[in-house]
Amino acid sequence: MIRGLIALLLVFLPLISMAEPGIPAVTLTTGEDGGQNYSVTLQILALMTVLTLLPAALMMMTSFTRIIIVLSILRQAMGVQSTPSNQVLIGLSLFLTFFIMHPVFDNAYQNGVQPYMDGEIEVLDAVEKVSTPFKEFMLAQTRESDIELFASISGHGTIETAEDVPFTLLLPAFVTSELKTAFQIGFLVFIPFLIIDLVVASVLMAMGMMMLSPMLISLPFKLMLFVLIDGWALLMGTLASSFYV
Repeated sequence: MIRGLIALLLVFLPLISMAEPGIPAVTLTTGEDGGQNYSVTLQILALMTVLTLLPAALMMMTSFTRIIIVLSILRQAMGVQSTPSNQVLIGLSLFLTFFIMHPVFDNAYQNGVQPYMDGEIEVLDAVEKVSTPFKEFMLAQTRESDIELFASISGHGTIETAEDVPFTLLLPAFVTSELKTAFQIGFLVFIPFLIIDLVVASVLMAMGMMMLSPMLISLPFKLMLFVLIDGWALLMGTLASSFYV
């Protein structure tokens, strides 16, 4: 997990390097009354700015988006509006994301972060080596039609190979593909529960019990179905394997 966060931080490291080199992190000035004042330089300001981008990078450049959307649709399909809670869903999505992205984080750390920390490569080389595993992962999950869409919007020339896709174009295309894939999986998850709702509603209508809510009766059956098929293990395994097919 720590390696992944360091790798994501290094992707945005060029923003830090924009600060003037050689400036000390903290400067000490003495006032006329003998008091001492500390001032933070642009390097620290740039670092804090990059840190604020890490949550967005974690959501938009990893498998987190697909996972959280599918889990939210599952909860909606089962009819349990607040169980599991949002905190549980986010935590589950976060740790499943680290499980899926572990090869990417480890590759970025071993090839980019560690050599940079050892002083073997420069900042720009480290950024390139860290960005490569993320780019390969995102390209594998992105549809060509989405890349072509954003290429035409931006006026980008013809893209012949995957290496020619810039990061600024790949990121929105990747997010669009993830949203589309997540809703496709969510549709398949929703169908069995919808069938149970329709059957229960039809039975209640035939019995003349129109005042009784079908959702109240169908909920135990949907929970039983989900437990009998070991739904959590099946869903988690399907989500994880969907990134490496």
